[in-house]
Amino acid sequence: MTANLKAAQRWVVKVGSALVTDDGHGLDLEAIARWAKEIAHLQKLGKSVILVSSGAIAEGRLRLGWTERPTQVSDLQAAAAVGQMGLVQAYETEFRRHGIKTAQVLLTHQNVADREQYLNARQTLWRLMELGVVPIVNENDTVVTDEIKVGDNDTLGALVTNLVEADALVILTDQKGLYTADPRSNPDAQFVSLATAGDPALEKMAGGAASTLSKGGMITKILAAKRAARSGASTVIASGREPQCLERLAQGESIGTFLASASTVLQARKQWIADQLRVQGKVVLDAGAAKRLREGNVSLLPVGVIGVEGSFTRGALVACVDEAGSVLARGLVNYGSSDAERLLGAHTHEILERLGWAHEPELIHRDNMIVTAALDAQS
Repeated sequence: MTANLKAAQRWVVKVGSALVTDDGHGLDLEAIARWAKEIAHLQKLGKSVILVSSGAIAEGRLRLGWTERPTQVSDLQAAAAVGQMGLVQAYETEFRRHGIKTAQVLLTHQNVADREQYLNARQTLWRLMELGVVPIVNENDTVVTDEIKVGDNDTLGALVTNLVEADALVILTDQKGLYTADPRSNPDAQFVSLATAGDPALEKMAGGAASTLSKGGMITKILAAKRAARSGASTVIASGREPQCLERLAQGESIGTFLASASTVLQARKQWIADQLRVQGKVVLDAGAAKRLREGNVSLLPVGVIGVEGSFTRGALVACVDEAGSVLARGLVNYGSSDAERLLGAHTHEILERLGWAHEPELIHRDNMIVTAALDAQS
């Protein structure tokens, strides 16, 4: 990816508590209206956007009349529950002015750690974007204590970026971007306009928490960029108070700190498949399917599969073997082993008839597959 976001089609935009609540003075409806207008503009350019928004606990604290951020878990949960009502209502109202529907999506680490829940969450978010809906994502702080203790929405933004295979993560904050040191205390601090996500030097530059409103600071944003880069996404850290920030980024303007991913989304994903996952089973291909897999970048359809070995769930990594047992490729399967057995030899239009439902037309999509030649080249 080039050092700008002009070509990025799928965006995850994260806004922090200080921005959403006007530094703790209550929901900044003017700022929310501005982001809604800018995201509407991005949609007109053909881009899909997911908005990860902090602010529920901060807004709930204000509604409950508390002057300080609570420390007790039960108080944090109560504040999140109360504040989430106003937060979602504000976004719904402002996006409706542009004819855009919104959806509330509350996630936990369990939702992305469990493969089945991961796939279900991804499908939901993809479908919402296909429908032109803007998902408003937040942590489910009202029920998951671990999320409140260790979670932050910078990390959540990166997890969502990985989840939907976004091209870009935009972290809007109350700072201009990344500096070599804290500019508030060091007059010699230099602004960093461009760097590579995951560079160890970046973590040394980043400081601690920026305010009492949130648990994050520049370090969580640096680590979020590092995580997002694992799926090939680049990250921009910029001021949410910069006029028309999102629109200008979409036009290719350089704003804030651009942290480039070292690889494309597809390259990163296939590297992850090659290096990080363990094979859970096998699918046996007929001669025709084996030949097509050897010759080109194609998806594996059920019609070319004649056998299933092992027990695996949807989303597991499986090996694709020919009738002699030679491994041709491996990839993430769209159907569990029991369903895959029912689909042996099935044409795409027969999936719904055989199962009573259908996830995807392919057993394994080509973007989720790496062939033996590529595996051999990496070994």
